[in-house]
Amino acid sequence: MPDISTLLLFSVAALALTASPGPDMLLIASRSAAQGRIAGLATWSGIAAGTYCHALAAAFGLTQLFLAVPVAYDAVRYAGAAYLLYLAWKAVTSKDPSYEQTGSASICKTHTATVMFRQGLLTNLLNPKMAIFVLALFPQFIVPETGSVAVQIMVLATILNTIGFLINGFIILPASRIGSILSGSKWSRTLSQYLLGTVFVGLALRLAFDNRK
Repeated sequence: MPDISTLLLFSVAALALTASPGPDMLLIASRSAAQGRIAGLATWSGIAAGTYCHALAAAFGLTQLFLAVPVAYDAVRYAGAAYLLYLAWKAVTSKDPSYEQTGSASICKTHTATVMFRQGLLTNLLNPKMAIFVLALFPQFIVPETGSVAVQIMVLATILNTIGFLINGFIILPASRIGSILSGSKWSRTLSQYLLGTVFVGLALRLAFDNRK
């Protein structure tokens, strides 16, 4: 395993990266404001699970495919953009931005959390920029002589997710509080849906038209 100083240095880098406003933070904040704290936490959980998947892919060399075969990178990128546009359409056409009517309130909340987790996971997995980010950052803090590279990568992913949880926790709570205050009227609920849809469209365009750099 890397020594404590290396892990601390990575933690500082992870803190700087997660504290900087970006697509994940914007998605989590908009979800929390539009659909509440549970939706925000579930979205973050999906994104965190996606980070582990990217870390595993990097550990086993799968991420190198994006560098070796540019068409693979573009295929995933456009698939991700298409999925985000689909989520935008779902956001603005949904009759109830909080949850679908599937029975009791507890069942609805569980259903919502599952859907938000899946959407957060797929949004992260279909973003090849995240794969390239992991591939570029993590090796700088890996010391092959100290143990399994795969284990070290997963430890770094855990540190990144833990710091991400702390940072995004400060985003989820106030955003959901603001959303609950504004949810009393029909126009504000409609506005939150369209704002969420706009976020998805913006993320889709960013993913579709940005290059690998």
